[in-house]
Amino acid sequence: MTGVLSGLDYKQVTSAGWQRKGEKFRFDLFRGKRIHTTELFESPLLEGRHTLMMEYSHLYIGILNDYDLIVSKLIRGEPVDYDDCLMLARYRGKGLDLMRLKTHWHEMIDYEIGEDRIRPHLGSFLERLKEKGNNG
Repeated sequence: MTGVLSGLDYKQVTSAGWQRKGEKFRFDLFRGKRIHTTELFESPLLEGRHTLMMEYSHLYIGILNDYDLIVSKLIRGEPVDYDDCLMLARYRGKGLDLMRLKTHWHEMIDYEIGEDRIRPHLGSFLERLKEKGNNG
């Protein structure tokens, strides 16, 4: 896959990220159940764990489900990750089940190294979400 991306003038700009010069979007490619430093409980390729974006003869482009995406970004905890999560929450509106997110968060961080350090990230996100008048 990386050979194809190189052939399309994409350059590896992070350990997992590929981007064309001058383009806004970066595509991150992860193997298996790992996203950044977070290992998911289930494969994102399973039905219900992703949304199909496009399918070509030899390429299937899927988008990770909202809950795994938000949890993986909040575990990283960078300012841009919070912004991404807020944007997704605004887009989903009431379609984002905050109780499901909280449950998923607590299940996932129980297995993370540095659990005490990252535990407050969800509260910070929910507070920002509330300040923005979204979901809650």
